[in-house]
Parts: sequence; C-alpha cells; structure tokens
Amino acid sequence: MYKVTKPSQQVAENTWEFLRDAMITPTGFREYDARWKYPEDINLAGITALGLGLGTQMRNRGIEPVIAVGNDYRDYSLSIKNALMLGLMQAGIHVKDIGPALSPMAYFSQFHLDAPAVAMVTASHNPNGWTGVKMGFERPLTHGPDEMAELRDIVMGGHGKPHDGGRYEFVDGVKEAYLDDLAGDFKMSRPLKVVCATGNGTASAFAPELFERIGVEVVPLHNELDYTFPHYNPNPEAMEMLHDMAAAVTASGADLALGFDGDGDRCGVVDDTAEEIFADKVGVIMARDFARLYPNSTFVADVKSTGLYASDPELQKYGAKADYWKTGHSHMKRRVKEIGALAGFEKSGHYFLAEPIGRGYDCGLRVAVEICKLLDRNPDKSMSDLRRALPQTWATPTMSPYCADTEKYEVLERLVARLVQLHKDGGSIAGRKITQVVTVNGARVILDNGAWGLVRASSNTPNLVVVCESPESDAEMRAIFADIDAVIRMEPAVGDYDQTF
Repeated sequence: MYKVTKPSQQVAENTWEFLRDAMITPTGFREYDARWKYPEDINLAGITALGLGLGTQMRNRGIEPVIAVGNDYRDYSLSIKNALMLGLMQAGIHVKDIGPALSPMAYFSQFHLDAPAVAMVTASHNPNGWTGVKMGFERPLTHGPDEMAELRDIVMGGHGKPHDGGRYEFVDGVKEAYLDDLAGDFKMSRPLKVVCATGNGTASAFAPELFERIGVEVVPLHNELDYTFPHYNPNPEAMEMLHDMAAAVTASGADLALGFDGDGDRCGVVDDTAEEIFADKVGVIMARDFARLYPNSTFVADVKSTGLYASDPELQKYGAKADYWKTGHSHMKRRVKEIGALAGFEKSGHYFLAEPIGRGYDCGLRVAVEICKLLDRNPDKSMSDLRRALPQTWATPTMSPYCADTEKYEVLERLVARLVQLHKDGGSIAGRKITQVVTVNGARVILDNGAWGLVRASSNTPNLVVVCESPESDAEMRAIFADIDAVIRMEPAVGDYDQTF
C-alpha cells in the first residue's frame, strides 16, 4: 500500500528529495483555487499529493468517484496534469481526461459528461512560471475558502487515503461539443467585424472558430498558439493587452475587439472608437440589455465594480436590483446561485451568466457570443453608442501593489481598521465626506456623491488590489486614489504597483 507522508513545506530544487518526495508551499492553497510558482513552490510529487488529497476530499464528502480533468496550453501543464491524475487515481478516482481545454470548457464538461467533479490545471491569467488547479464538486460552483482550507489540511497533514478502483479514460470530442453549445443556432443578421485577441494563449484554439461559426468577420490578433507568449501575457485586464486591442481596431476599422485571458474564463472589450471599456462598464451595458429582456432581475457585482449597477436609471426603470459581493470567481458563482441572480459581473472580466442565458459559470467565450447577440438586437447601435449611453464615471484600472502572501492579510486588516476609523472620526477622502465603508471584501470607502475607493487583498498573487471611481471628474478620481494610497503607504510591507494610470 502506498505510504502517505506529510509534504515538506520547503521546496529545494536540484536535490534527491525534490525528485522523490512531495514538497508544497502551503500559501498556494488560496481562497478559491490553488496557485503556485512551479517548480519554486511545488514539485511534481507535490502535485500528486494534491491529487490524492482532492480524491480523498471527494470520498470524504460522499461524492461519486468520477472527475473531469483538463489543462491549459502551457509547456508544463501536461506534466502537472499527469502528476495530478496519478494522485487522483491513487485515491481510487475514475479520471476522465478531456485534454487541453479552457477553464469554462472543463466546467462545461461536468454537464456534458455528467461528471460530479472537475479539476482544471491552469495558471489562469498569471504569467508563465505559475501553475495551479481550479476545482469543484457541485456544478457550476468551484471550491471556496471552506473547501480550500479542508483540502489544504488533508494534503499538508498527510491525510490522503489511497483507495482501490482508480482508472484513466481519455474523452475526445468535448471541445467540439463546447463550441456547439456556445454557437447554438445563432447567426448574426448584421455585419460585424471583430478583432479576436487571444495573446497566443489557449483561447486561440477556440475563439476564431467560434466567431466564424456565428457569422462574425474575424480580425486575428495573436491567434497562433504559442506557450512562450511572445507578445505579452494574455490578460484583458492589463493595459498592455487592451492597448494592443485598441491599436488593432484603429488599424482594421473593426466594430470592436474582444480579448481573452490565458484560460478563457474572462473577456475584455474595446469599442469601435478604440476606447478601452473596463469590464464592469461592459457588464452594465449587458445588464441593461438583459434587464429589458428579463425585468426585475437581480445582478451581482463584485466590490471592485462601478456603482452604476445600483444607480443607473435605465436598470432601475426595469426593476433591476444590484447586489455587491466579494471578488473572486468562486465567491461570485456561489452568490449568483444562492440568490437566484440572472448574472454576475466582475471588474476583472469574469461574467457569470445564469439560466436561461448560461449555466452560471464564468466563460469568456459565452460573454463574447452574448455581446454579439446584443449588437445584433441593436443593429442601429455601435459599441461606442452603447458605452456613451451610460452615465459617465471616471475609474482607475485595477492596480496591484506588491505585498507578500504571508503578510497581505494582516496588512489589509490594519488598512481596513484605519479606513473604518477615519469614517467614525468624520474624516474625508478627496475632500468629501465618507458615508459608508463596506468591509465584505477589504474596504470599499463610499463618499457622499457615490464616488468610492477600494483596497483588498488579491486572492491569487502576492498583491493588494486598489480601484477608485468618481461620478464627478477625472481629477476627483485621482484625488481619491492619492488619499487611499497615502493610507496604504503607511504599511512598509507594501511595494510598487504593477500598473498605474
């Protein structure tokens, strides 16, 4: 019988033990998925221990021992997946390998194969050198903090239990079924020219074909699969990718650009005037359209998102209700399901479209199809017309100052306490009175005119996250950021921002 031992928490490469024993840095077990630098923070034996732990978690919870497993398009992802599947099979799990995939294709496979569990090997939008696993049991949900803590304790405590009955099966044809599901019988009735931006990532194998199937003219932008990411890391929240999409719109005269991250669960948008529309504003545009089709709907927005979900007169006209919730794909999926919302929107570009539009999981390609349908329903409108129809606000991009994983939550706790105290003391931000500090996920400091500034901890990387928005002016937005940043700079453990404005 396979002997289970506790993994070492120290990962020392190029040693005898590194090739033999499980080594895992425990900080890789994050709020709603697992994410490590590879091989600095985890080795292949550690990934196998993770698989054994995940299989044990399934059995402990009485879940049928069958799991769908996929991997993104990185040069090391297949090795990671093979190590993970070995551990799952050691736990007596029937592994259904769907091959290279997008994360939403893996989520789709749970429905398509009627699989009770899913594990997707991906570093998501993190740059090369990172790996991880997104996993879930109750479709369309993925692990949240409770499930991740339970899994961490099983793995790091050496509590994985080998079990007979493990088997491997490769399941072909899931990609084709996924594309069929996305396209359905929809065809554009108006001409639409779209820059398809995939950053050489996994979505390159899906998005151009999908657009062509629904009758969209494709302007390719880095659609060749290349896991070295020769141009930039595919991340449509990063200004580098958005700027490239905007340049392609200008050069081609396209109607819009749609861009996808490394595992295809997020979508970014640039309009026909080459204006980069942050994803929370795109969400409001979509919510307006959905609210007309489905009056009195509830929409969930993450705490990084614009205040327009609550204040937009057009949404109010159709009885739409806004619910602001914790950032993170697992938190948002769960909230959408729990309160019966029609959709959830994250500023990062994760959208969660529930029945009858989608199945509740985040799928960048589903969002792209729905944006094309929206434009088809509004043949006299351009994407910029829809953007300009929104009440104007000024918002920062999502900015992430460095803060070590081992320190960021304690740092955030102190920052939240300072901002709550500032409110209690009658203090101000950007010269405006603080009316509320929402602490459901970090601190969202709301001012008397609806402007706000947010600081929270990143769940995936060693960073804090900062976003600010003003309904008044660019100058006020900058002043809000300056005051929030001044509070943040009281913490010496916080480093430089990844991007500013």
